Amino acid sequence: MSNPNSTASVIGRLANDPKVFKNKDGSKKVMLTVFVDRSYTDAQGNRISDALPFEAFVRAQTPGTGPFAHVHKGDLVSLSYEPRMNRYTKNGVEVFEVKLEIQNISFLESRATTQARLAERVTKAEAQNQNLQAQAAPVAAAAPAVAHASAVDEQLPFG
Repeated sequence: MSNPNSTASVIGRLANDPKVFKNKDGSKKVMLTVFVDRSYTDAQGNRISDALPFEAFVRAQTPGTGPFAHVHKGDLVSLSYEPRMNRYTKNGVEVFEVKLEIQNISFLESRATTQARLAERVTKAEAQNQNLQAQAAPVAAAAPAVAHASAVDEQLPFG
């Protein structure tokens, strides 16, 4: 049973899309980073944000990645989490590592807002790919054909 006094909540925006790692037992580990604003501003009036790393575990019985399949970079979420202390030995040195384990996630924006942001990202990525392909095409066409065996290949110690 968990201790309700050892939980916390934050509100912030995802720094990146969640990263999913599959475990041998079929469960999944989801890692994400959330930018969380501090409660004060600096001398110039800027609000400082901290990038906090979180992780969650999705049971093997849960299809896909559960609620984490619906969050993307830039989405505003509320996370309830428990701090955990992982203790292990590495190279003979005892290591203490704090983990922020997500217990619950709440979506604070409408699906239409998050889908619009995702569509904008896709459109920008497609445009960037088209520009890169257009730039690469003239270079590939202008490059001279290179014979398979060359003087450089003959000088290499492996072959």
